Amino acid sequence: MATNLRPMQPSDRDCLVTITNATGFFRQEEVEVAREVLTEAARKGEASGYRVRVAADGDRPLGYVCFGPTPLTRSTWDIYWLAVDPLLQHQGLGSKLMRQAESEICQSSGTLVLVETSSQDLYQPTHRFYLSRGYREVSRIPDFYDDGDDKVTFAKALTGGRSGPAPP
Repeated sequence: MATNLRPMQPSDRDCLVTITNATGFFRQEEVEVAREVLTEAARKGEASGYRVRVAADGDRPLGYVCFGPTPLTRSTWDIYWLAVDPLLQHQGLGSKLMRQAESEICQSSGTLVLVETSSQDLYQPTHRFYLSRGYREVSRIPDFYDDGDDKVTFAKALTGGRSGPAPP
């Protein structure tokens, strides 16, 4: 399969929402938030505060990453969404999308990337995915999403943003 990475096109939105839902990692209300974010990104482009990059086979979206600068910071960015078609997971698409996001963040003088996720057992593969890509757990807020469901934040320092070494 020939996979290319490209900016989101407005016509991708429904397929990306379907992929988000199909992963099984997101509750229905989270899928609706993803729909809102993708709608805003499709409507306003980067002026929305979101960048969406799509892994595609021709015109068919296979997955996406959504990221943007963290408000009120100088060089911190958030990765808001990362989703790959469940039939195509474990083939490197998620890693390819993360590398693309990190590259663009670096090119935009970003020095720190944050990503938040759940502490539930379902998300242990997600934790391993981030850890294997150089992220480290930097915070955990108990019972954030629900009783027994902590918010876990992973961070990765990037080089190439500000002059000088990246923060630890």
